[in-house]
Amino acid sequence: MTAALHLHRHRLSRITPCLYLSDGVAAGNVQLLAANRITTVINVSLELANMLHPGIEYIRIPVADTSTARISACFNSAADLIHSVGECGGRTLLHCAAGVSRSATVCIAYLMKHHGMSLASAHAWVRSCRPVIRPNNGFWRQLIRYEYLLFGINTVHMVHSPFGMIPDIYEREARTLMF
Repeated sequence: MTAALHLHRHRLSRITPCLYLSDGVAAGNVQLLAANRITTVINVSLELANMLHPGIEYIRIPVADTSTARISACFNSAADLIHSVGECGGRTLLHCAAGVSRSATVCIAYLMKHHGMSLASAHAWVRSCRPVIRPNNGFWRQLIRYEYLLFGINTVHMVHSPFGMIPDIYEREARTLMF
């Protein structure tokens, strides 16, 4: 991991005016939460305890970072909560251990549901705000299904590569790694 990406991991990444994404280290930094006026923290992990700071609401969504974990079971409720917090003038921080797979997946689901973004667009937006994101393949499959449920289309597909099945948006990257 480059030094720039390493530094980027341990801070809050602003996704929308009311939604931020981070890793567990940043989520535990009360000064960082206060400076960004975070009112709600959603912890999408099994392994991290909530860091209960006064004045902040904490929600835990226990999900393992495995391709078989059913993260889609929380898509609607988490997206609706983030939306509700924003409607009331609050700000939500979504985090998991690294801020790469689980929290990024829930963030993408929120953008699709409440901002009407396609999966491809939501992923591109979140990645532009937080370059280290990389949902695991099981989460990609669930996001692809969720996009179809929401919009009746798919803008991302799983394809064969020398590394196994990957989202088609990673094909160019996979080819580059081959050379």
